[in-house]
Amino acid sequence: MTTTDSNHVLNFSAGPAILPVSVLEQARESILELDGTGIGILEHSHRGPAFTKVIDDARNACRTVGNIPDDFEILFLQGGASSMFALIPMNLLGEGRAADYIHTGTWTGKAIKDAGLIGDARTIWDGSTCEFRHLPEDAELRHSDDPVYTYYCSNNTIYGTMWPAPPASKGALVNDASSEMFSRPIDWERHDLVYAGAQKNLGPAGVALVIIRKDLLERSRRDLPSMFRFDRHAEQGSCLNTPPTFGIHVMGLVFNWILEQGGLAAMQEQNLSKAATLYESIDGSGGFYTGHARQDCRSTMNVTFTCPNPDLDSLFLAEAEDAGMRNLKGHRSIGGLRASIYNAFPAEGCRRLASFMDEFAARNG
Repeated sequence: MTTTDSNHVLNFSAGPAILPVSVLEQARESILELDGTGIGILEHSHRGPAFTKVIDDARNACRTVGNIPDDFEILFLQGGASSMFALIPMNLLGEGRAADYIHTGTWTGKAIKDAGLIGDARTIWDGSTCEFRHLPEDAELRHSDDPVYTYYCSNNTIYGTMWPAPPASKGALVNDASSEMFSRPIDWERHDLVYAGAQKNLGPAGVALVIIRKDLLERSRRDLPSMFRFDRHAEQGSCLNTPPTFGIHVMGLVFNWILEQGGLAAMQEQNLSKAATLYESIDGSGGFYTGHARQDCRSTMNVTFTCPNPDLDSLFLAEAEDAGMRNLKGHRSIGGLRASIYNAFPAEGCRRLASFMDEFAARNG
């Protein structure tokens, strides 16, 4: 059960992840009946006026909450974020051109591998040498002479790193913001394409939100099958085929919920405060807890840490589970512990976890 009631389970899942209770309640009602139509959202035609209003409202709310300029197109695409690893180079990487990739973890590694099947994908910084504990300074990036785009992932779910500001880039700047989308304001002057899988911070799994500068869209390739072309999806208002109607509806509800909370500036302030609560317990543990990410690169969405040994990690997980705190196990690739505290995660939940961490360290340190 997802709730802010301190007597119920706290869901620290990295994704699919926690959603606002009010959004879930609205979604539950709309499954049975959407806006007095007598038909639920799952049963409405994607060509009918009821869903046309849903997707138009979602697009407008997205533009409002993200403060997205008019020279960007907003797309809702199927396949999730992983499909973008291929679709971006397919659409943007022309023959004889290169793209620069900043490798900061698992997801950039997958993106580099897929892009390499399509064109010349060059790794201009490789964080594997530091176990992805920190992000590069701009001076460390070894850009190509004339790349089509520079690609980075602004928040790494697995390793718990987050870029404080966009990196230096050549060509268009492409950002995989899947695990931090709309957790803070976005600098649209610096970016040309920002995308996110919905299931971390925006809605249910299965939808990718893609925000692309229109002049970049106009330069995208036309020699692809229709379903793989960004421009065709844009022309058809993200309804080139039957879109994930329910997922788009829930995303629209989430966008409006963020606006009700005060928008992205308010979200950023809340998220910084929530993360600080947990990092204070890590830093104040006298070395009992070790954070994976270097302090200047820490994520506000995914707090990654370990106890002094794996046995204590396991004990921590078991006792946290008994205390109603679920999904705190770190990703299988690095182990340890991870608290994912996306926009909808309550501040009280962070305080509960911090209190548990302090008490656990005192008993086992």
